[in-house]
Amino acid sequence: MQTFYIHPDNPQPRLIDQAAQLLRDDKLIIYPTDTSYAFGCRLGAKDALDKLKHIRNLDDKHQFTLLCRDLSEIATYAVVDNHQFKQLKAHTPAPITFILTATRDVPKKLAHPKKKTIGIRVPSNPIAQALLEAMDEPILTSSLILPNHTDILDDPFEIEDALNNQIDGLINAGIQTIKLTTIIDMTEGTPKVVRQGAANVDSLLI
Repeated sequence: MQTFYIHPDNPQPRLIDQAAQLLRDDKLIIYPTDTSYAFGCRLGAKDALDKLKHIRNLDDKHQFTLLCRDLSEIATYAVVDNHQFKQLKAHTPAPITFILTATRDVPKKLAHPKKKTIGIRVPSNPIAQALLEAMDEPILTSSLILPNHTDILDDPFEIEDALNNQIDGLINAGIQTIKLTTIIDMTEGTPKVVRQGAANVDSLLI
């Protein structure tokens, strides 16, 4: 496993490029987001996705999330009308995952099989944004919650101890907050809170 010590506010471009190369090579990494550390792999990756499912013990019904740089790419992956787009624009970047109807461009194994939905999230974290910039495409992301654990790991050295032989890369940016994202279901007209996390979304629900 490669460990990259990256500054949380001023990410070093050379190290970001090295971490991005791991993603391009179908490797599984752990990196910081605006709420906590998370698993990340390239959209369409096979080996990395298999590793992620194995580590987290995920079944085929798991709702995956795409981390996006901004909303410019959203129409490629999710079906949104003008009203929904305005709502999303007013609430990004933020620690919010929006559940939206997936487009046909989203691989079947990533969209929720029965609902055909995908999670979309735009982070404010400088490292996550730099990684997205280097990749020039969304990153498939998943919370760093291990089987039989209720808490997210927040200490990169504990993460290294727990997962050293199972992941390919770790971006160590120091101890992160361990808040969860707020999850909002946007697929049924009126937005619905699936999980209340770090972001207050009362203005979305009016």
